[in-house]
Amino acid sequence: MKSAQDIFTEYLTRQRLKMTPQRRTILEVFLAEEGHISSEELYNLVRTEDSSIGQATVYRTLKLLADSGIAKSVDFNDGVIRYEHKYGHEHHDHLVCERCGKTIEAVDNEIEHLQEELAKKYGFELTHHEMYLFGVCKECQGKSDK
Repeated sequence: MKSAQDIFTEYLTRQRLKMTPQRRTILEVFLAEEGHISSEELYNLVRTEDSSIGQATVYRTLKLLADSGIAKSVDFNDGVIRYEHKYGHEHHDHLVCERCGKTIEAVDNEIEHLQEELAKKYGFELTHHEMYLFGVCKECQGKSDK
């Protein structure tokens, strides 16, 4: 299996773009973070590595990372687009707490099978899918609404 760095470099080459030192730094910082990260959060982390990298460069590079298949954007309905690792990571769905914003990544083979069967029933050939379940987490259920 190719490394994420190789995949990204090959993608940039196909797009007639170069792997600049700034893009490499952004890629390395992104890959070092697990979970869901906004462009703003990534920018703040990148600045600790190289203060000359601007926010627009981080944002454009995140788009390139998503277009290359390294990253995937996720939207938890809170007005902030976040990114997570896609390449080399198992597909998963998300449970999102509407009170505290906690997210849980969930893998369930039965749900995956049911989604495939549903698509088949309606004559769809699945190319990809996303599932977000919104509710209230266990911790927030125990808190009063004061």
